[in-house]
Amino acid sequence: MRAALLLALSPAIALAQLNKYGNPPRLRPAPTTAAITVRDLQIRLYQFADDSMHGRQVGRIGNMKGTDYIAAELKKLGVAPAGDNGTYFQVLPYQLRSFTANSRLAVNGNPLEWNRDWVAVAGPRAPRPISNVEVVFGGVAGDTAQQVTAAAAAGKLVVLLPGAPPAAGGRPQFGAPPNTRLAGAAAIATVDLDGLSLAQRQKLNQPDVATQAAGGRGRPGAAPAGDSLAILRAQLDQLAPQATLRLTRAAAAALFGGQPVERLRPGTLGGTVNASLDYVALPSNYARNVVAVIPGSDPQLKGQYVALGAHNDHVGFNTPVDKDSLKAFNDIRNRMLLANNMVALRPEQLATIRVNMDSIRRIHPVARLDSINNGADDDGSGSMALLEMAEALQAMRVKPKRSTLLVWHTGEEAGLIGSAYFTRHPTVPMDSIVAQVNIDMIGRGRDGDIPGGGEDYLGVVGSFFDSKDLGETVAAVNQKAARPFQLDYRYDSTLTWTGYNNIYGRSDHYNYALQGVPIAFFFTGLHGDYHQRTDEAEFIDYPHYTRITNYILELAKTLGNGPRPRMNGSRPARPPRPVVP
Repeated sequence: MRAALLLALSPAIALAQLNKYGNPPRLRPAPTTAAITVRDLQIRLYQFADDSMHGRQVGRIGNMKGTDYIAAELKKLGVAPAGDNGTYFQVLPYQLRSFTANSRLAVNGNPLEWNRDWVAVAGPRAPRPISNVEVVFGGVAGDTAQQVTAAAAAGKLVVLLPGAPPAAGGRPQFGAPPNTRLAGAAAIATVDLDGLSLAQRQKLNQPDVATQAAGGRGRPGAAPAGDSLAILRAQLDQLAPQATLRLTRAAAAALFGGQPVERLRPGTLGGTVNASLDYVALPSNYARNVVAVIPGSDPQLKGQYVALGAHNDHVGFNTPVDKDSLKAFNDIRNRMLLANNMVALRPEQLATIRVNMDSIRRIHPVARLDSINNGADDDGSGSMALLEMAEALQAMRVKPKRSTLLVWHTGEEAGLIGSAYFTRHPTVPMDSIVAQVNIDMIGRGRDGDIPGGGEDYLGVVGSFFDSKDLGETVAAVNQKAARPFQLDYRYDSTLTWTGYNNIYGRSDHYNYALQGVPIAFFFTGLHGDYHQRTDEAEFIDYPHYTRITNYILELAKTLGNGPRPRMNGSRPARPPRPVVP
């Protein structure tokens, strides 16, 4: 019945095998309408949670792709931009850092060739100069027992042989090992470039990951208290770190007059090096909030805003796995978690899980490898609900009296950084925001997902904490519905469920609460596919998701037209204390 319903509502569905929820693995893009429907949410979410978005991780190109999609849809709908400089974007200070091919390095006046002989690996800041620096062989990376002393390394270019390869699943570490012995070196050069092709070497300085702009000096670290010289030296090291180089074996030998480095003893001195490292740090579009506004209809109230928010990012890539066997494993694990009251399973319990690969292979004879965390529910569901609400509000002949501020925050998964940035650099006055409604993971909530789940389930977090008015409005709008939700307030208290404590402080509404804005956070729980490669659009409960989105739209309109929610008189974002509605 569910499959027939979805097919009837979704003519854009490609002919494909439906899963047990009646959803296909793929869906063709199609136009949407002003009404919030199953069809429209499917069309939007299948695009936003597609592999082409690369997991939308902040600091990567996928985040730019995801935010481009949202902005393009807003422009198509005619929703006004409210980001920086008349755009839809509020760009966070992320940078792509690299060294250019203009970089030079020579030993005893003899140049080594960029990429063929050596490369430099960019860090968070431009490195300290390399001028008339003596070369010393330092030993093996990671083997601190047989490396040169700190005194022998100070001010020199230290050459290291690579250490043992990482254990299975680990990542190789290049450059200086994490110890203070080599901290005084001018540069660290590891002899590990031969295994990379020329294209791979060039890729080292064609960065695909942006990082946050470097901050101030920070703490001096391990410098002794009261040792002002050591503190100053540590601060200078942060401002101009040692360079990290990678060499071929032939280039390393050239640094020591032709001697193979494998035959050298730690402490052996080489030639004199001069280098000019052309370091660039360019602003990036890989970390962006998307901000839009639908002006209110009342001349007196349009300067006030009801803020609706979701997060546009997810967690990017992981190692490839067979997505079908992983889904089966996650489903079994979640059933066990439900039976265990969501308390984390012990290793011996996890070891009992057995996946029937025979049944999987009858459906999918060849393993379907997947490395992308698409984040359909987290938070594709919130992001696309927000876009659908924008379309519905924009189509209203008479808008709500207050303006509606729509913010798709980036970097929620990286520590709420997009909402922190917006609330510190708001594009509208913070005291003009009467309430913030946050939507994060509203696409599931089945009885097989979480305790107490079902067709009428909806979790709400924090709505009574700082504004009894807001909490009562949330409940009242729900009760007016033809089929009210069973609002779950359990997240407002400390739960024994593993991973559920402090949900109030774990999504973007928290930064608004810190600014004294009343908040309500809607959520349908952490299911078995949370932060997994199996959080796919085909596993969303679209009828449930559609009802929730329509309810939040009614709440937004009520807040836009009704009295401004008053604060309880307590300080913002106080430690959670549940209030019985």
